[in-house]
Amino acid sequence: MNTFQMPDNIKGLHIHFIGIKGTGMAALTEIFHARGAKITGSDVSDIFYTDKVLESCGIKPLLFDSANITNDISFIIYSSAYNSKTNCELAQAEKLSIPCLLYSQALGQLSRHTFSCGVAGVHGKTTTTGLVGTVAKVLNIPVQVLAGSVISSFGQSNEHGSCTISCGQDYFVAETCEYQRHFMDFKPKKIILTSVESDHQDYYPTYDDIRTAFFDYCNLLPSKGDLIYCADDAGASEVASMIASQRSDINLIPYGETASGNWKVTIDLSQDGKQIFSLAGFGDFKFAINVPGKHLVLNSTAAVALCCSLLCHQKKCNLEESFSVEIASKILKGLELFKGGKRRSEIIGRVSSVIFLDDYAHHPTAIRTTLEGYRNFYPGRKLIVDFMSHTYTRTASLLDDFAQSFDSAHQVILHKIYASAREKPSEASVTGETLYNKTKLFHNNVCYYQDFLDAENDLLTLLSKPDPEFPNGYVFVTMGAGDNWKLGRILYEKMSKIGVSI
Repeated sequence: MNTFQMPDNIKGLHIHFIGIKGTGMAALTEIFHARGAKITGSDVSDIFYTDKVLESCGIKPLLFDSANITNDISFIIYSSAYNSKTNCELAQAEKLSIPCLLYSQALGQLSRHTFSCGVAGVHGKTTTTGLVGTVAKVLNIPVQVLAGSVISSFGQSNEHGSCTISCGQDYFVAETCEYQRHFMDFKPKKIILTSVESDHQDYYPTYDDIRTAFFDYCNLLPSKGDLIYCADDAGASEVASMIASQRSDINLIPYGETASGNWKVTIDLSQDGKQIFSLAGFGDFKFAINVPGKHLVLNSTAAVALCCSLLCHQKKCNLEESFSVEIASKILKGLELFKGGKRRSEIIGRVSSVIFLDDYAHHPTAIRTTLEGYRNFYPGRKLIVDFMSHTYTRTASLLDDFAQSFDSAHQVILHKIYASAREKPSEASVTGETLYNKTKLFHNNVCYYQDFLDAENDLLTLLSKPDPEFPNGYVFVTMGAGDNWKLGRILYEKMSKIGVSI
């Protein structure tokens, strides 16, 4: 058992990150850098989008080498992808008796030293966390926010964003992950719970298993802590009910279209690239976001609820005092500044009448809601989704759900399954073709290419020709937690050079 306790003040300490290019690791690096630590880190030679994040902190990752581990290192933070048997640096750290913390442990210890809030859920964690940071900045709440992806509105320029945003250190908000119960290291005063349903079947074989994990996490809240949960999500509502039955000292705060109280959402319409909605606490005031999907409206509501709660805690006032037109106007400004995150409804580019998008949705519910949002947000366009399923266990457990999740797409393209390092493909009960054959039962326009690059030429031909049925052109979206995102970028770059005009 790890008994090392990270100091309250890390200014000037030498901290080494093993696996520093991982999104969460890069985000934690930004936080520790902002708090004055001396940071080094190592990883593989491959280029990741987090390289720019690390570069902005003046950090150039080293390659894994035991020589990187020196006695002047105060402690080490490492990714869960590595251990002392497979990583030479962790093995060297053991020899030198240098304290080591898993990423989730370091995040948890950081949360002990600040008024901390966790954002949790099977879907929507990253986007909701990004929205919290973007709105909090406009409201001048002294908070550091850590998201699980690069958020464009967190950056200092439009060129690239950051995984974190810092407006002060009175509060700390972080995306917290349910996998392997990593979020149990976190010490929250408030929690946003977006959704609970079956996922990570390699670790949570049943829905009850993952529901119990979320219950245990919410049960970490202190007396008078806030659980801000989505009333429209059956799993989140069930966890909230379980908490209510055992913890009358926790404040349950529902949000959503079916919610009662201040955070009841009324969605008006989508127009001119915006989704317009109102919140009961703010009366008739109209809010808007520039990203598609009803689920993004719900995520926005959760973010606003948390920000208003923190604002009132900061100013020592009642919640009702935050429902002013002045505050609402600032919140609206923050929502409109939010442009999404890396691989979260990310616009890769436009070529004539083709819009290229990329999204990380890799669970049937997220696929369904995201595609529905695109269909409504981009009327008159043919919606083509290129999907690569992630993990054999998830695909096998949710096969029927996956097959029926593409209703909003006009055309579906599938590939082989993107395996997890935890799995052995030879032992899998399903393949990409299994999903393809099942999907054909529910969708009349499905194609299969084993490797995503096999689809390149056919898609170039398709996207270069007008379709009279769709006068506004195409939306082409790469989707999933695999590496088929590369296909969208290749198509965009090639069509840009050709100068296609539809």
